[in-house]
Amino acid sequence: MQNIILGNHQIGAGHPPFIIAEMSGNHGQSLEKALAIVDAAADAGCQALKIQTSTPDMLTLDSREPDFIVRGANDDWEGQSLYELYTTNHTPFEWHAPIFARAAERGMVGFSSPFSVEAIDFLESLNCPAYKIASFENNWPDLIRRAARTGKPVIISTGMADLADLERMVRIVRQEEGNNQLVLLKCTSTYPAQPHNTNLHTIPHLRALFGCHVGLSDHTMGTGVSVAATVLGATVIEKHLTIRRADGGPDSSFSMEPAEMARLVQECGQAQQALGGVFYGPTEAEKKSLGFRRSVYVVQDVAAGEVLTPENIRVIRPGHGLAPHYLPEVLGRPVRRAIRRGTALTWDAL
Repeated sequence: MQNIILGNHQIGAGHPPFIIAEMSGNHGQSLEKALAIVDAAADAGCQALKIQTSTPDMLTLDSREPDFIVRGANDDWEGQSLYELYTTNHTPFEWHAPIFARAAERGMVGFSSPFSVEAIDFLESLNCPAYKIASFENNWPDLIRRAARTGKPVIISTGMADLADLERMVRIVRQEEGNNQLVLLKCTSTYPAQPHNTNLHTIPHLRALFGCHVGLSDHTMGTGVSVAATVLGATVIEKHLTIRRADGGPDSSFSMEPAEMARLVQECGQAQQALGGVFYGPTEAEKKSLGFRRSVYVVQDVAAGEVLTPENIRVIRPGHGLAPHYLPEVLGRPVRRAIRRGTALTWDAL
């Protein structure tokens, strides 16, 4: 599969994971705080900053009927109506341009998750460079189709999607709309998610099934799950970011703080570097350590013609003599010249 280029960054094997900081509603309805989150993402080394483009009316009805009340999903959301939750969580449309501009100033890609076709139309007016389809929207063909039709990269979280859902969304993007810039993000749609429910082995399976880039939308706490995903081939990692969890907010309980995000970027980058390739023997960097291995040394002065014995040769450090596995071959053989104690044994001495 071909790499995907977003801004100055490449998404693909052999490149550091493309780390997306998700702002969501952690701005607390303050543009100043939203811009501070952008700066925190840049300072942490993230490649992208993502927001969400919606209004409560794009998502639901203003109703407190039982179907519209949140139960059991997240303690911070409990008892709210969907409309109330999305009112708190939404990012005002007039903030999008300054947020994207700040991201660009800081060397990041700024983009969004649209929650309606109209939201994509608005984002196109801002030349949004990519689209992320959230897990809760991945069963809506019209939204996926409109995003794919832009010809820009489409990143889809796969939370709750079965194989039929996945086949449908991939077919819409690739076959129906001819867009090959597709990334699927393994996602567990619980908030927070638990490592034992994350099933990271799905990442290489998804890549094999659909031949596309695969990453992780990670709602677990800490860095371990994202690092493990990187080792399994994730080329994109998405994590929520807030300034301080203690500030509260709809997504704060499963968001990273800036220092944690910086650690995530560093550790995922190190994990990707550590993969390397299949290699045996000393690396170039290891060659200077070869001298610390064991080898065969003369440990007593030996006269010319004297036979080598366990008393006058031993396997010790450093590693400048014959390799230890040659010891049985040299024992009992005479030497052709006198050898002083502390001399590395070599073939030409026999």
